[in-house]
Amino acid sequence: MLHIVLIQPPVEDFYFTFKRSVPYGLASIAAALTQKGFGVEILDALAVKKSVIIPAPPEMDFLEPFYGKPDVSQFSLFHHYRHYGYSFEHLGKLIRDKAPFMVGISSLFTPYAKTALKTAQMVKKFYPHCPVVLGGHHPTLFPREVLDSDSVDFVLAGEGEISMPLLAETWKKIAGCDVSGKVYKKIFEDHEAQLAKVPGIGFRTGDGTFHISSPAWMTDLSAQPMPQLDLIHQKFYERKGRGSAVVVAGRGCPMKCTYCSLGASSTHARFRLRPVEQVLAEIRHNLDQYDMGFLDFEDENLTLNRSWCMALLEGICEMAGEGNVELRAMNGLFPPSLDDGLVKAMKQAGFKTLNLSLGSTSADQLKAFRRPDVRAAHDHALELAEKHGLEAVSYLIAGAPGQDALQSVEDLLFLAVRRTLVGLSIYYPAPGSVDYGICQDKGLLPGHFSLMRSTALPIEDTTGRLASVTLLRLARVLNFMKFLRDQQMEIPLAHPLKKEEILDPFQRLESSLKLLQSFLNDGVIKGIMPDGRIFEHPMDMSLSRAFIAGLSSMEIRGTV
Repeated sequence: MLHIVLIQPPVEDFYFTFKRSVPYGLASIAAALTQKGFGVEILDALAVKKSVIIPAPPEMDFLEPFYGKPDVSQFSLFHHYRHYGYSFEHLGKLIRDKAPFMVGISSLFTPYAKTALKTAQMVKKFYPHCPVVLGGHHPTLFPREVLDSDSVDFVLAGEGEISMPLLAETWKKIAGCDVSGKVYKKIFEDHEAQLAKVPGIGFRTGDGTFHISSPAWMTDLSAQPMPQLDLIHQKFYERKGRGSAVVVAGRGCPMKCTYCSLGASSTHARFRLRPVEQVLAEIRHNLDQYDMGFLDFEDENLTLNRSWCMALLEGICEMAGEGNVELRAMNGLFPPSLDDGLVKAMKQAGFKTLNLSLGSTSADQLKAFRRPDVRAAHDHALELAEKHGLEAVSYLIAGAPGQDALQSVEDLLFLAVRRTLVGLSIYYPAPGSVDYGICQDKGLLPGHFSLMRSTALPIEDTTGRLASVTLLRLARVLNFMKFLRDQQMEIPLAHPLKKEEILDPFQRLESSLKLLQSFLNDGVIKGIMPDGRIFEHPMDMSLSRAFIAGLSSMEIRGTV
């Protein structure tokens, strides 16, 4: 049996959430390959609690004033740039030892494309005559740029469940098991026409040009086998001693939000839902095999089809019992889709938190995002959450092209008096979205793929980078104040710090309370260095003054 290794590469960033990196897509592709008779292994470079501090790329030097000093207070953002997961060299040596027939590498997020390419380079260094395939969102949109690397033989655009098995079968027919250096290049030259028949494929031709096919999209999700969950490092992804799982119940999105690369206005495929019975079978497998205690639906529109969602929730209750498994939809729920009956059913099935996609509280900004005005529905969802004993998180976007930073302060103040946690994200241009094209036309795109992430504060427009980082810290301040409310603690009055005062970094709560008093006094968010010294973070004072002025007439609500 020919052996294929699918790699989830390392990540390099200022922070990373390991528990949200389950290689579900690779497990889906693995199932399709297994169905065709191949042996498959997932090499998950992120399934290890390991990170090392590395220098940030030179193109990120401008971030030094914003993230340069370590801060141990409640208002810290980021400091060190890190490599998360296995080293590239270790991955290369593992591939050499495994000696696979083919290697597939996931490249989902454009800012992390460099780590996928470095992984490919190490595979070629240690095992040079094995075909290397890159798939995912980035190769789908930038196939030529990916193929510029000599370490990449093929890209697969679209959904790999279709194209990867067909490529593997084609390569098996034309190359057999012989991938020695003598015949490797000739295989391409003699069989380009056969390779070109694989849907979604891209490769360099013998004459130096590119063959690029259109993306391959699945029309019927029910035809695909259950993801091969046994290939996932289940022990690593456990939460609280029980199994933790991800399920994708649908793909794409019918909304037309300009910032999204998966919606109806993007280059992605149309919205598709899996049959309820198929999703329930997968959940049952997770329960039976891995004692699943936590399940996140990695969907954009879990509740959009009410009858479908109700059937799913009822099936989970029957299968797992009420509340035996904690359910989440961390990508966000569309507030207008939530009603009393649905939220009640979500509570019974195991939801403890509603993650609500709000976007903005400005009608003009929502219109610019081509997003429905969900403000009233959002508030109704918060009422339902309180009624049924659920917590809530409300997602906001700041720093988008043309977005007013003072309006983003109003967004924070809007949530200050509501029973919800603030989830503020700094906008980044997502390739394939409408906004990406707009940023390109206006000359707003950053000069490197690596900068197209929130942590890089990528867009400098009506909301500048100083304003963006100020908004992030103001959101931290607000959530800290909500935490105090939840702990039945009083929000302290404004009070200046003593000159050259030293705070105890090990008494984080007490020290952060003093920093909060200082902020309310002068509008400057301060941090605490590991030795207790206090320093001032760079601030847009107009935003902090507007924030404090707005809070002065408000009664801040907690989250419980």
